[in-house]
Amino acid sequence: MTDANAQIQDTVTNNDVVLFMKGTASMPQCGFSSRVAGVLNYMGVQFSDVNVLADDAVRQGIKDFSDWPTIPQLYVKGEFVGGCDIITEMMLSGELDTLFTENGVSYDKDAAEKIREANS
Repeated sequence: MTDANAQIQDTVTNNDVVLFMKGTASMPQCGFSSRVAGVLNYMGVQFSDVNVLADDAVRQGIKDFSDWPTIPQLYVKGEFVGGCDIITEMMLSGELDTLFTENGVSYDKDAAEKIREANS
């Protein structure tokens, strides 16, 4: 196991919700990362953000770890959920709410409904 792989494994194991992204939750560096972080922030989800731009080994390592070619990548309770398009679809369908509820992740249900209403 490489150092980056071990670091990624440790991060996803020790945090309920992790977003590997370009930039940070407060300063995203790409539109896709901004969208996913924005959804999580608006829903009041506590999550750990990992800026892949700060470490090339982690940037490539997360793609290898998940066998998923793009960033951002969301993990909930150690499981890879998906990237921007998947998270957006799950948000709009209500599947993201279900995922959080089933995994004991707290979020603002009213905020989730507002997102769906604004996008319907």
